[in-house]
Amino acid sequence: MSKIKGAKFKTILGIETSCDETSIAVLTCSGGLAKPHFKIKSNVISSQVKLHAPYGGVVPNLAKREHIKNLPIILQRAIRKAGVTRPEKEINALAVTVGPGLEPALWTGINFAQKLAQDWQLPVVAVNHMEGHLVTPLLNNKQKVKIDFPVIALLVSGGHTSLVFAKNWLSYKTIGETVDDAAGEAFDKVARMMHLS
Repeated sequence: MSKIKGAKFKTILGIETSCDETSIAVLTCSGGLAKPHFKIKSNVISSQVKLHAPYGGVVPNLAKREHIKNLPIILQRAIRKAGVTRPEKEINALAVTVGPGLEPALWTGINFAQKLAQDWQLPVVAVNHMEGHLVTPLLNNKQKVKIDFPVIALLVSGGHTSLVFAKNWLSYKTIGETVDDAAGEAFDKVARMMHLS
């Protein structure tokens, strides 16, 4: 898999299967690392929440099975919604979540991305799912967001909590992270107890 540093990809197809949501998005990129700007062309998500609800949590092998079933369907929807007619010509790179997450679910997305990369002759960029949380402010399509570096970011996700020092885009260091239960997991559990999710 490729590293993103120094790369100039204009249109990226992203694949996310770190837990129980199957997602594929197509985005365009401009501005380089100095002034990065992304425009979401499509973002198709297939939720497994109802499927896992009877178990009180995500069942990894069930999530894997659903990802395998949903990825080809979601790919077609994402490409069509983005207005892409020849993905092997119009898409410059594939990005796929490689962690953290549920191993069986992650491998489903990774294998799918590698097969597409082979078929379409495209590079694959490995993405840390927590890095995705870090760059989310850039995905505001209504206004360009400027981040004044350096920054410290608190990343609170369902299964992971990290404190990250970022010198610049793609240049960051984890200062600390939870070693047992994540703060995000507590938010998820409280939301379920209060019937908010």
